[in-house]
Amino acid sequence: MRCLEIMRQWVQSVMEDDTVQTAAWLMRESDVGFIPVRDAGGTVIGVLTDRDIATRVCASDDRASEITVGTVMTRGVVACRPDDPVARAIQLMRRHRLTRILITDALGAPVGVLSLSDVAQYERPARTGRTLQAVAERKYTPRP
Repeated sequence: MRCLEIMRQWVQSVMEDDTVQTAAWLMRESDVGFIPVRDAGGTVIGVLTDRDIATRVCASDDRASEITVGTVMTRGVVACRPDDPVARAIQLMRRHRLTRILITDALGAPVGVLSLSDVAQYERPARTGRTLQAVAERKYTPRP
């Protein structure tokens, strides 16, 4: 199975100089917790998550209406291509401990999103369970 077959294809995105408030509004309206951030050429340069907003904006004294996405987004992109096998996406999710990854075209523009819940709908339960375990594994051991 290829990523194209199970990814969500309609992807909203923001530019790095958009405000966090604009991005948060778009995320709310689209009912997503993750949005690609593009440069002026349309290439994905990072992502903004609901966690980025909560920990880097809301937990500080800054105001979302004044902060740009580029100052709080997670830089770097973990992505697959539409024709990659789903197994490649699963491998990336495990390695980077991500519950969702972007699907980009050859130019780096976003064309879809593949989430762990998408994988769960199409993969064997055992494989999905192992992926969830790898994604959820703590980076550090819990304190006693």
